[in-house]
Parts: sequence; C-alpha cells; structure tokens
Amino acid sequence: MIMRKLYNKAVELLFELFSVVAAAIVCITLVFVFLFRITGVSGDSMNPTLTDGDKLVVSASQSDYEYEDIVIIVQPGVLNEPLVKRVVATGGQWVNVDYDNGLVYVGDSPDSMIALNEDYILEPASDRNFDDANEYPVQVPEGMLFVMGDNRNNSTDSRSYMVGFIDEDYVLGKAFYRVYSQETGFEFTSF
Repeated sequence: MIMRKLYNKAVELLFELFSVVAAAIVCITLVFVFLFRITGVSGDSMNPTLTDGDKLVVSASQSDYEYEDIVIIVQPGVLNEPLVKRVVATGGQWVNVDYDNGLVYVGDSPDSMIALNEDYILEPASDRNFDDANEYPVQVPEGMLFVMGDNRNNSTDSRSYMVGFIDEDYVLGKAFYRVYSQETGFEFTSF
C-alpha cells in the first residue's frame, strides 16, 4: 500500500514537471514567433556598428520603419539570404547618393533634399559600384524602403540591382539590441 502511494506520488510529480516544461516551451515559442527573434549578422557591410557574428534581438511585430532603423530583410532575390541594413529613406521620399562628395541626401521632393548626418558609417560612399543602376535622385515607391550598409563602400544594398528597393512585407523586423559580439562576448547594446 505504501509503495503504491509512493508510485502514484512519483507519477503525479513527473506529470506536473512535464506539464510545466511543456507550458514553458509553448510560451517561449509564442514569444519568439510573435514578439521578437534572435538573428545573426553575416558579413562586414554594417561595420563599424555591427560585425560578422553579432547576435541581435529583433522585434517581430514592428511594421513602421523610419530613418536610421536597423532592419533584417528576407526579400527573395539574387542573394537569397537575410540582410542586415540601415533604413535611409521610406516610401515617397527621394534619395540622392553623391559619390563625388561622399554624401547621401534625402527629402520629400527633389528640391527639399538635405544631406544626412551619418556619424555611424565607416566611411563615406566614394565608389559607385558597378551594379548601382540607379539614376539619382530616385524616389522610393510607397510601401518600400531604401536601405544601405554602414560600410558604404563594401555593402550590397538598395543601390545594387541585386537588392533594390525593399518591400516592407519582406522586413523580418527592427533590431533593438545586440546581445552577443564576437569581439566582446555577451553584451546588451541598444540601437
């Protein structure tokens, strides 16, 4: 009789433990699907802000993007890999990349464009890549983004025909924190 009670208690304890673990897994899955995700940086196009191997916390529910947001893009195309880039202009805005002076101009019309203050870039865009097919100034279509990497002379971004304008439907989310860096290990840096 005592053995039977002990057996029943053990089964009850195991069932409760299993229930708690299953509920935790479901909750964690829901959080990662609907609230935020962890994603990695591949390549050097976002240097010096982000480096190869950094891990980022990305909002999965963000849908309103603005200048300077760092976004993760999953738009199908030639590259077929997620891209981490910075928003330079949103739908309806005009963009001009002045390679001679290393400046990027953005405005609501070709006559109202102003040079961006980009203290986060590695160096100004001085080399027009062979695949930059844009005729500047160019207007960003509604529902699209114009993105660039912070490493302007080593970034395949909206200037390239391989990437082009980014449909907002293909933005996985906005990066909020770096939680891991190859250089420093675990850290929490906000953007």
